[in-house]
Amino acid sequence: MEIYCTRPSCPRPVNHFTDLDDSTTLRTVPEKYCMTCGMRLILDNRYLPIKLLGRGGFGAAFLARDRRRPGLPFCVVKQFQPAGHLTADQLQIAQRLFEREAEVLETLGKQHPQIPDLLAFFPLDAPGRTPGQSEQFFYLVQEFVDGQDMEAELAQKGKFSEAEVLDILRELLKILQFVHDNGSIHRDIKPSNIMRRRDGVLFLLDFGAVKQQMSTAAAPAGRSTGIYSMGYAPPEQMQGGQVYPSTDLYALAVTCVMFLTGKPPNELYDPYSNTWNWRSYAQVSDRLAAVLNRMLLPSPSQRFASANEVLAALTTPAPAAPTPAPAPTRPSGATSGTPSGVIPGATPAPMQPSPSAGGRPFKPQSRAAFSLWEVLGSAAFTGFEGGLLAIAIASLLGTSALAPGFWLILLGVLGGMIFAQSRRWIEKVDLAIIAVISLLLVQFLPFLHRVVLLPPLAALAQSLGISSPIPVILLVAGVSCLLAIAATALFRLIYNLLSRFL
Repeated sequence: MEIYCTRPSCPRPVNHFTDLDDSTTLRTVPEKYCMTCGMRLILDNRYLPIKLLGRGGFGAAFLARDRRRPGLPFCVVKQFQPAGHLTADQLQIAQRLFEREAEVLETLGKQHPQIPDLLAFFPLDAPGRTPGQSEQFFYLVQEFVDGQDMEAELAQKGKFSEAEVLDILRELLKILQFVHDNGSIHRDIKPSNIMRRRDGVLFLLDFGAVKQQMSTAAAPAGRSTGIYSMGYAPPEQMQGGQVYPSTDLYALAVTCVMFLTGKPPNELYDPYSNTWNWRSYAQVSDRLAAVLNRMLLPSPSQRFASANEVLAALTTPAPAAPTPAPAPTRPSGATSGTPSGVIPGATPAPMQPSPSAGGRPFKPQSRAAFSLWEVLGSAAFTGFEGGLLAIAIASLLGTSALAPGFWLILLGVLGGMIFAQSRRWIEKVDLAIIAVISLLLVQFLPFLHRVVLLPPLAALAQSLGISSPIPVILLVAGVSCLLAIAATALFRLIYNLLSRFL
């Protein structure tokens, strides 16, 4: 039998013991030690780690067997392993978080069948690798869920259908409502923390970032932490502000749009406009789109206040979004922020205030908004085509760039292109195809590039040592492309800055 050493610094953690293949010896042997570092291997005289499942910021997880139960069932052993750069205060807070996870699992796991049960929580003192020194480790043992996490399932399937996502969403909403009703906020909802057991039942895992909250909204406000999963955390969590039940709902919505589109969050989120642009990648009903879009709103007060509200909205045709309200204010006695990378265990956050009743109707978008890269890509295409059109029009008409007719035709054609892109009649691959065809036409039809053989372009080509018109055409189109990108980026930056202050 193989036993895995849990000492983080052990260079060869896999140990082989042939005598443990005998069931009697396995149940009665008092102890086994790592053959490399001398670490005790049978944890709490009961659990035998056999495989490393993964390592995170504050710990490692091992698949283990319980030798004190019939059949030696599997379980998961989590070891507290904080990063070595933490200060003494940060280390104490991180340890408190580990203990809090055990407390939450003890409370919630026994009451809800889709949250793993806590089996044990204990410290272990072990001799250090340096003579005369000792090390202390902390372990948490929880129920093993035999299945696959949704991150791995998504990688296999590519994306999920609307019906599949609705089933997942409804199931997770029920679990979250239970978590919130019991005074906790998970704060780390993402596909890898959702497990589907072999029989199809979904489980919510990893309560290491859980935040406990007061039962009344008048309780002193506490700040959140610098710990979050990038792409899933809403603005208030990333900024270290108060967290609410709707903080979990936001992360759940991000998870759902990932399932629907098969794309990671960074490809769907536009940081400039603080919006999610996912509709063009998924065919879903207006009802589900409206619900997810409301869950993804940047302000907590604009989202649904509870998981039950989301469940109710999924059964009604027109979910309503509240009128945007200012972010909740903190009392003057609020605690100060904590160091990044550590979740504080001090002041709980209050329950989220309910949205205002008189909200405006939330209408789903009929056409997906453009992401930043789509906007810049369209600008590049329009600038490139503008350069080619300028050469072609000037060559055909035999006029200079100052003639009114030249500008009337050029702006008319470019305006039509911009309109077609805004309606998504042409997009993505279409733009590349049109650009290549246009370039080939202007390059290989002499009557479309006659202007480059005349001053001042001919003089420019001569000064650069260019005898063929093709490089001049590419130069004009390329410069037009770069100018269009720069102008669009500058305009978008100014617009977003003004929108924040006006």
